[in-house]
Amino acid sequence: MTVKVYPSLLVLFLTNTVWTRNVRQVYDAMDSEDWSRFTFECPQECFCPPSFPNALYCDNKGLKEIPAIPARIWYLYLQNNLIETISEKPFVNATHLKWINLNKNKITSNGIEEGVLSKLKRLLYLFLEDNELEEVPAPLPTSLEQLRLARNKISRIPEGVFSNLENLTMLDLHHNKLLDSALQSDTFQGLNNLMQLNIAKNSLKKMPLSIPANTMQLFLDNNSIEVIPENYFSAIPKVTFLRLNYNKLSDDGIPPNVFNVSSILDLQLSHNQLTKIPLFNAHLEHLHLDHNRIKSVNGTLMCPTSIAIEDHRSYGNMPRLRYLRLDGNEIQPPIPLDIMICFRLLQAVVI
Repeated sequence: MTVKVYPSLLVLFLTNTVWTRNVRQVYDAMDSEDWSRFTFECPQECFCPPSFPNALYCDNKGLKEIPAIPARIWYLYLQNNLIETISEKPFVNATHLKWINLNKNKITSNGIEEGVLSKLKRLLYLFLEDNELEEVPAPLPTSLEQLRLARNKISRIPEGVFSNLENLTMLDLHHNKLLDSALQSDTFQGLNNLMQLNIAKNSLKKMPLSIPANTMQLFLDNNSIEVIPENYFSAIPKVTFLRLNYNKLSDDGIPPNVFNVSSILDLQLSHNQLTKIPLFNAHLEHLHLDHNRIKSVNGTLMCPTSIAIEDHRSYGNMPRLRYLRLDGNEIQPPIPLDIMICFRLLQAVVI
């Protein structure tokens, strides 16, 4: 088998995916509804496509407040404006709303009228990225499936804010101001169907407590985490994608078998302080260890199974590593032969 070894940085384009119910088409036909009973009024500041009567486009209009939303609207686009407040009045008739995009406005926590969001009983997707929120808005509608709050100033998560959000599959809190004290043992209680949790680019020094058990994608990049508790991932047995790039992890902060978890397929530990390759499970497919302090690679020690040729007769016993990134360390080629013998499915090694 020929393995391609790239001497320079390999740019790998990965798509962050969250396993959730299929995102509904933006222009679904209204189930068993008669459009004729809705008037086709349209706020003068916005655009209402005649061919898609359940969508309202008010983005990039320089708006300072939300206009009155017609009753027929399911999908509301208000991004890239100057909106500072969310009040109940514009939503009085908007009982069918499923999707609200309020990214890139000037909304503050004090600017959200209490209870206005929880009254949107059919809301599935709420986008409030790039605003000036200081805390997670509460209360929220129990119907929510995705909540995106990236790039705000959030330092506080109100107690019980997620307790009734059983439908939420994706929570994005990355690039905020969260400290360890903001994440208590019951912070994520109630998120029984959460699949993706993004808390990257905050100010965490510890691994967060009580991650929901069904979480499959956990993103903790760009924090200051130094230690991973022993058996940490046993509480999240479905975790598949784990990102811990740009932290302060050293060899002493990683228990010997903490990553020996069969569910983990993609493990990213780039830009840390590791001097050796941590043990991992034979099911791992992508391993990112670039820009650490690793000086050498021992394939025999690194191999998660016996390196004997006869042990690899069946695919079930064969290590599944396909991509290994080691550039930015102090490792010099060539790659040891025992790595090639162990990881026979390798398609690319960056060194």
